[in-house]
Amino acid sequence: MTGARRTGLLLIAAMMLPACGESGGTGSQAPSDATASATTAEPEPSESAESTPGEGEFVNPVIDADMPDPFVLDTGDEYFLYSTTNITDNYPYATSVDLVTWEQQGDAMPRLPGWANGNTWAPEVTRTSAGYVMYFTARAPALARPDGAGAQCVGVAVSPEPGGPFVSGSEEPLVCQLELGGTIDASIVRDVDDSLWLIYKNDGNCCAMPTRFFMRQMSEDGLTFVGEEIEVQGIVNDQPWEGGVVEAPTIFHQDGTYYLFFSANDYGGPDYAVGYATSSSLTGPYVDAEENPILATEGTAIGPGHQTIIEDREGDLWLVYHAWEFTLRERHVWIDELTFEDGRPVVAGPDAAPQPAP
Repeated sequence: MTGARRTGLLLIAAMMLPACGESGGTGSQAPSDATASATTAEPEPSESAESTPGEGEFVNPVIDADMPDPFVLDTGDEYFLYSTTNITDNYPYATSVDLVTWEQQGDAMPRLPGWANGNTWAPEVTRTSAGYVMYFTARAPALARPDGAGAQCVGVAVSPEPGGPFVSGSEEPLVCQLELGGTIDASIVRDVDDSLWLIYKNDGNCCAMPTRFFMRQMSEDGLTFVGEEIEVQGIVNDQPWEGGVVEAPTIFHQDGTYYLFFSANDYGGPDYAVGYATSSSLTGPYVDAEENPILATEGTAIGPGHQTIIEDREGDLWLVYHAWEFTLRERHVWIDELTFEDGRPVVAGPDAAPQPAP
């Protein structure tokens, strides 16, 4: 893509930013109806549409449909990708055997628990002795945050199969930090000692408060907490590129170092991006990387973020994330290879050109 065309795309994107939702524009929200109706321009052909992959290659996006905040679970036989609501389904999911060709499957959790009424975001799934366990974000209208609105909270649901239906019989959320604006974007972590932890973000940007990450150890079945809440030190939205929010934590351990990947800035436009911080301990403190962000708007990938990491059958790592398409109507799913060079993670993207398939 030429520099002139890229600049043109970003200028158009900036003029077409979606309205912020109640939570102040977090990366887990779907665009408003007003945004969709106001965005009438026809999309230009994307680089991926103009590129033809050869044998053993693929082009991004790998899912050319609205599946924001993707998380990928490897069951051994298949990969399952779960996402934020597409309005029709609470938690849409798709399956693949190669991380490139995906088949839409429907709603992983068609029925919400009694405390929730929608705004279904950012599911993550792991397998424990209880079965397949999903951590999800939803609105709790009866639980008021500082501005008086119903808070976003994190719940837990279980299914005997990775495709669901996931069921949550709880009468209240698993965690909801009301005084800090609520809780969203829960991510499960298995430490090197095999202990299970949940990391999540306070929804402070709803109410002009800082955003931070918190952690708690889980029971072995992943359904309850067994430890006290720990505030993760060293990461808060205090850098210019982060704007008003840090969110979407993903922890990866490599050669004795814990890498906490996260997304930051306004999810609804080109400033949304991915960075990371490092620590010698799971619970921190963490130190921001000087080179942040390591994944940002480029070419046809606008506002890339809400990442997850998956290992393919050959042992290679891939960063899976969403990015807005040209009209800012939908966030599509992209994957790019993730490598480590001298202890620093390097993402080979956003890459819309043909590249070797996983």
